[in-house]
Amino acid sequence: MGRTFSSFAIAFTERLCYYINKYYRTEFARVRPEQEGERIEHCIFVYYLSILMPSHKDFFMKRLIDKLAATQTLEKEELLYLLSDYDDNSSEYLFARARDVAKQHFGDQIYLRGLIELSNYCKCDCLYCGIRRSNKNAERYRLTPEEVLDCCEIGHKLGFRTFVLQGGEDRHFSDDIIVSMVESIKSAYPDSAITLSLGEKSKASYQRYFNAGADRYLLRHETADPIHYARLHPKSQSLQNRMKCLYDLKSIGYQVGTGFMVGSPYQTLENLVSDLLFIQEFQPHMVGVGPFLPHHDTPFGHHVKGSMELTLLMIAILRLMIPNLLIPSTTALGTIHCTGREQGILAGANVIMPNLSPTNVRKKYLLYDNKISTGQEAAEGVIDLRNRMQTLGYRIPVSRGDYRPVHQHGNTRHLSPSLYPPIERSTSHVQSSI
Repeated sequence: MGRTFSSFAIAFTERLCYYINKYYRTEFARVRPEQEGERIEHCIFVYYLSILMPSHKDFFMKRLIDKLAATQTLEKEELLYLLSDYDDNSSEYLFARARDVAKQHFGDQIYLRGLIELSNYCKCDCLYCGIRRSNKNAERYRLTPEEVLDCCEIGHKLGFRTFVLQGGEDRHFSDDIIVSMVESIKSAYPDSAITLSLGEKSKASYQRYFNAGADRYLLRHETADPIHYARLHPKSQSLQNRMKCLYDLKSIGYQVGTGFMVGSPYQTLENLVSDLLFIQEFQPHMVGVGPFLPHHDTPFGHHVKGSMELTLLMIAILRLMIPNLLIPSTTALGTIHCTGREQGILAGANVIMPNLSPTNVRKKYLLYDNKISTGQEAAEGVIDLRNRMQTLGYRIPVSRGDYRPVHQHGNTRHLSPSLYPPIERSTSHVQSSI
């Protein structure tokens, strides 16, 4: 009888929380009906219970985390509550569940990507970016195709099997030049994957790069809210076109990565929930999440940096939401805290991207202030990086580290034992050499 009453009380309390949570906003016990487009920030009932009975809040948060782990989804209100009312106890529980899920799908493996920063010239003028077109103080550079191949040679000897060619939207790098570089790298290192991160292009351009041998493409959506997007970018750049590019990439057959900053100017928790729901709908293969870090030569140079704690929370939620997602522990995390990368791994990330760029240009590719560019984040620190991952209970294999789809058999979910299935590519592209 006592157990039955207890179960009833728990169910009743949770349901009551849900309805109050849905209709009332309670940061300062201020009650009002929900308006169109708004989402709640707190549950008034749990707010008071957290004062009178703190254990109830922990219980309720754990139930939400368990639901996310079991179903890979939460309602908007539930996600917002999770983001607004987390504490050390709920965070640690979330991180532990995320680590468990990551290990179920990837074992103890952390994948390496070798980052090669092609150019810091950019035609875009994003208000947060240190290499924006209007920054006259940036010391510009471009790598030659020969320098890119040299970086790949060094990386391959160090055990890298993915090369990420990243750069600003530099008109110098025509489709012919990009195709030529991709073909040359593939010819020299056929066991390696090529990831491109070169911004918005036409679908025809994306198709040419894919036909030449590019495997993946990274293009952060930055924010899924068009109003917020407009506050971060000039009028010439639109969220609509960014989204079109992402869907074009996916339709072509790329392994597609997207992502966003945490704590960017004017960002709300509702914006972050919109990002999570967009990612759940889009189902990318990779997601990069890092804290916003200001650059002094941008209009946002005076804004405060984003929260590492909230960034880690987003990584863990994404891990539970899409269990086989490839999630990097970003350079920005390593910049904001000396153990940021390790903490990202312990929150559920499974990719690290050391810098393979020539040492003389690393400090020139400054998207934000104080970006780490020497030591463990650079290629020369790979041995130390392997040791640090081993200390955490992980290992870095010599592997492409491809996305692997989850196959559903009854109630059992498991990853394909093979790498990402080979794709037949058209050979109608222009042949050229470096």
